[in-house]
Amino acid sequence: DFLFFWGAVFLVTTTLVALFKKENQELIPAKEETKGIADTYRLLFSIIKMPAVLTFCLLILTSKVGFSAADAVTGLKLVEEGVPKEHLALLAVPMVPLQIILPLVISKYTAGPQPLNTFYKAMPYRLLLGLEFAFLVWWAPKVKHEGGFPVYYYAVVVLSYALHQITLYSMYVAIMAFNAKVSDPLIGGTYMTLLNTVSNLGGNWPSTVALWLVDPLTVKECAGAQGHTCATAAAAEV
Repeated sequence: DFLFFWGAVFLVTTTLVALFKKENQELIPAKEETKGIADTYRLLFSIIKMPAVLTFCLLILTSKVGFSAADAVTGLKLVEEGVPKEHLALLAVPMVPLQIILPLVISKYTAGPQPLNTFYKAMPYRLLLGLEFAFLVWWAPKVKHEGGFPVYYYAVVVLSYALHQITLYSMYVAIMAFNAKVSDPLIGGTYMTLLNTVSNLGGNWPSTVALWLVDPLTVKECAGAQGHTCATAAAAEV
């Protein structure tokens, strides 16, 4: 029902935009230098070869490695420790207005000549919140009781997620602002797409690696089975 309702809203609103929104015919957009797919990829390759762009791509491809475990694994580990999935889903509801307001607030600080300053300032706080998330996972079994988890535990989780959203959006908006600032207007779409794709990739591959490393890096102990370390799936099954 939820998906059906919002699917209907999406279809209605986009249809209304298609029917009633008129393009401004007076403004003639700047003609892009590319003419086809081959030209576009040649242009992208020439952009990537620029030393400054290459350095920036290496920066954003590796900048989120320190957050990958906290971002990708925390929710799964909380569920593993007994926090109901539906409760975690409900905790995401208070984040929605925060996610709407944050870009508006942060954009005031990224509108200047050095938008990446906000990115750098938010990074250490986001790293520290990774330790906070690790503490939440460690703390979960300590406060769990027969009825579930106390209200104060959920309050701490919501506060932690809210602080995490602030740091996350500070970095995200700063990167978007920087990409928009440095992109050449003549090839703005191509330039922005390249930088944003690299930025998205920089957030996705560390999370994938973090999820893949969960099992190899998890320490397990066997009870009542001498000589078994439970290090492999077969040993844990035995």
